[in-house]
Amino acid sequence: MRIGIDAGGTFTDFVIIHEDGRLESFKVRSNPSAPDKVILAGIRRAAGGGRVEVVHGSTVATNAFLERKGAKTAFITTDGFADLVAIGRQNRPELYNLTPKLRPPLIPATLCFGVRERTYSGGAIGLKPAAAELRRLRRKLVAAGVESVAICFLHSYQNSANEKAAAAILAAGFYRSVSHELVPEYREYERASTTIVNAYVGPLMDRYLAKLESHDISVMQSNGGHISAAEARQQAVRTILSGPAGGVVGATAVARAGGFTHVLGFDMGGTSTDVSLADGRPRLTTEGSIGGFPIRVPVLDIHTVGAGGGSLARVDEGGLLRVGPESAGADPGPACYGKGDRATVTDAHVVLGRIAAGQFLGGEMRIDVGRAKSAVDRIARQLSLSTVAAGEGILRVANANMERAIRVVSVERGHDPRDFALVAFGGCGGLHACEIAVELGIGTVIVPQMAGSLSALGMLLADRVRDYSAAALDRAGIEGRFLELENKARQDMPGCRLERSADLRYVGQSYELNVAWKSRDFAKPFHQEHHKVYGYSDAGRAVEVVTVRVKAVIRVTKPAIRRDAASTGKSEKARRIRIGGKWVMAPIFNRGELGNRAKRGPALVLDYGSTTLIPAGWHFLLDQAGNLVVRQG
Repeated sequence: MRIGIDAGGTFTDFVIIHEDGRLESFKVRSNPSAPDKVILAGIRRAAGGGRVEVVHGSTVATNAFLERKGAKTAFITTDGFADLVAIGRQNRPELYNLTPKLRPPLIPATLCFGVRERTYSGGAIGLKPAAAELRRLRRKLVAAGVESVAICFLHSYQNSANEKAAAAILAAGFYRSVSHELVPEYREYERASTTIVNAYVGPLMDRYLAKLESHDISVMQSNGGHISAAEARQQAVRTILSGPAGGVVGATAVARAGGFTHVLGFDMGGTSTDVSLADGRPRLTTEGSIGGFPIRVPVLDIHTVGAGGGSLARVDEGGLLRVGPESAGADPGPACYGKGDRATVTDAHVVLGRIAAGQFLGGEMRIDVGRAKSAVDRIARQLSLSTVAAGEGILRVANANMERAIRVVSVERGHDPRDFALVAFGGCGGLHACEIAVELGIGTVIVPQMAGSLSALGMLLADRVRDYSAAALDRAGIEGRFLELENKARQDMPGCRLERSADLRYVGQSYELNVAWKSRDFAKPFHQEHHKVYGYSDAGRAVEVVTVRVKAVIRVTKPAIRRDAASTGKSEKARRIRIGGKWVMAPIFNRGELGNRAKRGPALVLDYGSTTLIPAGWHFLLDQAGNLVVRQG
C-alpha cells in the first residue's frame, strides 16, 4: 500500500493506493502544534499495522520560516562579507514606497562572522583558514547557544577546499549547512541565502522526520519529485514548497488524462491559494523566493497568495474591506467550524447558501450556519451593508486577489490565459473557479476527482528526483562538469535517467534562462526561449553558459486515473443560493451521479472534499478521466 499525505493548514489529506489499484481518500483536521501525531494517526487509520510506503508533503519547513520559528543559526562567511545577506541586492520591492518596512533578518548581526580566508574567482586558494581561528569561533558559537551553522565562502563554487576545512572544525555538534554541498553556483548572495534558509529550518525538519522514521517515508520536493527522508533532513530547503508542488504534479497529470496539456493550476486551500502554469509540462525556475529571501534550488514556478477558505475578512483603518493574508488556520478555523468568531471566505459561502450544514466531508463534519452569519454580520455592520452584501463583498475581494496571482504566472510570463484551461482543486477551488475564469477570459474549467486531496494524489504520481548543478563560467570545461554531475547522480541513484540543461544568457546580461542542453548548438534553443519569454532575441549576439544542471529521475509506478463510477448518494435535490447578485433555486448534484451527458448551470456539484459552483451560462459533464469539465457558453 502507498499513501500520499498533504499536511495543509486546515486539513491533512490522505490518498491511498490499495494493492488492487483502487484509490481512496480522507481528511483529518490538522494540528499545527503536533503535525506528526496527525500523520501517524492517519497512517494507522489507512493501513492498520500493515507495511506502507508514504510520500509526504510537509509544511514544517515552510511554516517555521514564515513564522520565524526556526533554529538559532550562525552565518559564517569570508572576512569582510558578514553583512552579505543584510545588504542583499538592494532591490526595491515597493518601488513607490519611500519608507518601506525593513525585512526582518533570519540571523542577527551578532551571529554573522567572518573568517580570514580567500578563494579567487578562478578557483585558486589565496589564503587557507587558520585552525586556531576556527576553534576560537566554535567556542563563541557554543557560548551563544547556536543550534545550526550556515557556511558560505567567497567563490567556493569553484573550489570548496576552504569550506570543507571550516566545516570540519566549526560544524561538529551543530546542524550543518554548507554552500558547496547545497548549491555550488555563481552568485554569492543567492547562494548564501539558500544556505542560511536551509540551516534555519533544517533542525526542525530533522526532528520532525525522526518522529516518523518507523515508516518508509519519502518527502515531496519543491521541484515536483520526491527524495528520501534522510536527504530531506539534510537539505530541508528543497521541501520549502513541498505541498503546492504535489498539487502542480497532480493537476498536470489529471488534465493530461483528460486530453488537456496547457493548464493553469488553481489550488485554493484553507490558508492560501497556489497558482501555476504548465504548457505541456510544469515550469521550473531557479529564481524562486520565500518571504523575500531567494532560494537557489530548482522549484516549480508557483505563486502563492494569502487567500484561502480560512482567510480572515476585516475592515481596515480607511474603511475598506480586506481579505487575508491572515488566516483562521486549523484552530480555531472559520466561524462555521464552531470555534472561531471572525468571518472568513468559507463563512461568506455559508451565508450565500453555497455550503450547507451537512455538506462537509460527506456529513462527517457539521457546519454551524448561525455562527457563520453572526461573524459576517459583524463585518456588515462596520460597512453599513446587509449580511448578504458583505458576504458577496468578501468573495469579490478574495477573487480579485486570486485573479492577480494567476496573471503573475501567465500574463507576466508571456502567456495568454485564454489559451489555457483552469484546473481548480483544493477544498475551495471549485467554488471560485468559474467566476475567476470569466474575469480572465478562460472558457474551460476542470475540477478533478478528489479535488480536495489532489496535492496528496500528486505526491503518489511524482517520480523520485534529485537535482545537481555546477558553475560553468569557463566554456572549455563544460563537458567535464556535466560528466562529474552525472557520475555523482549514478552513485546516488543507480538506474536513474539523466537530463541535461544549462542556465544561459547573452554576454552582458545579469539573469539567465534554463534550457535543455544541446552541445553542438546550445544557443539556438536559448534564442527561442528568450523570444518566448521577453518578446525578442538576437541570434547574432554571443551566448554564455553560467550553470550546468543534471536531473536524475527514477520513475515510480503510478495509479491509473480513471472515472470512479461509484455514487455517493443524494441528500438534497435543490437549494436556494446567491449567485450573480440574486437568489436562485439551483439543483444539487453529487459527483457520482454525473455522466458524460452535459447539464447546465446554475448548479452545485458536491464531492467528499470539495464543492463546485457552476453559474448560469455554463454547462458541465464528467470526462473519461473522471474530471468535471465545465465550459462557458
